[in-house]
Amino acid sequence: MRSKTALRTVLFAISACAGVLNPGSPAAAEDVLKARLAQNLAPISALAIVAKTNGLFAKQGLDISVSNFTSGKQCLDTVVGGGADIATTAEAPVTAAAMARQSIAFVAGMEYSDLKTMTAASAAIRTKADLRGKRIGFTAGTGSEVYTSVLLKAAGLTAKDVTLVNLRPQEMLPALAAGSIDAFDTWEPHVANAKKALGEGAVLLDTKGVYSETFNIVVTRSYLEANPAVVSKFLAALIEAEGWVKAHPNEAIDIVAAATGMKRDELAAIWSDYIYHVRLDDKLLETLKTHAAWRLETGNHPPGAEMPDFSKVIATASLKALDPARVTLSANP
Repeated sequence: MRSKTALRTVLFAISACAGVLNPGSPAAAEDVLKARLAQNLAPISALAIVAKTNGLFAKQGLDISVSNFTSGKQCLDTVVGGGADIATTAEAPVTAAAMARQSIAFVAGMEYSDLKTMTAASAAIRTKADLRGKRIGFTAGTGSEVYTSVLLKAAGLTAKDVTLVNLRPQEMLPALAAGSIDAFDTWEPHVANAKKALGEGAVLLDTKGVYSETFNIVVTRSYLEANPAVVSKFLAALIEAEGWVKAHPNEAIDIVAAATGMKRDELAAIWSDYIYHVRLDDKLLETLKTHAAWRLETGNHPPGAEMPDFSKVIATASLKALDPARVTLSANP
């Protein structure tokens, strides 16, 4: 009996030390750091979805509880209100929060994708200039509205040269099919859905590079200051997820489709449109500035708001400590 007890004691000790001897194993329970993630449950959050599903947060010693939302605005509002610690969000909520002088910290971008313009074949829109005199669907208060503004400028047009129709994304396809609009500006998967439903009756306008919507990781400044290790480990898990997604695209599509409730073949058809890359770069900064400029031009901001000082919004230290090559801002934000 005594020898069996001794053996159990030795085995327990070996087991307890395994995490120390094997740095790739999850951290011991007492070392686990907890955090609450407010996540927009969509393909734009793929890196966070994969990191959770594949145990990459746990590998970093994090216990991440996830609350899913349908927009980045809801995610950031939840974080600012204290209901979560980390938000996945686009640039629109970020500029709104910055102009409202909320103390947020933008710690990394993790995805970007171009917004698109789907047109009715019958409208004979072949170039951006052909939008003159057309009826264009957009969604007010979102990246769709900013994209529409930038697109018109790129075409040498103004809002007075077209008829703008405010629609929710899910209303755009029926409107195009019914002939009540000639084109619509939005994000995937709504464009792919229109192309699939209307076939040759829908034509995608070439607007590549006009405006990319970003998806990012944002916390409050006070949370970052109090929990730098959590933020660092969270970003490290996303970086590992990025590498895994690029190496295993088919498996990644399986995971994200299952998590978001999308049909796998429909997600696979647009997968290459999503650029997953954890970084802080000039493209991201330019998107934030473009969006903030649009708010100032249109009056979509709190009274007395000015162009935000993005050096007080973008926090580079966490990502730079992990991988300096991922921070490529050419100048101070």
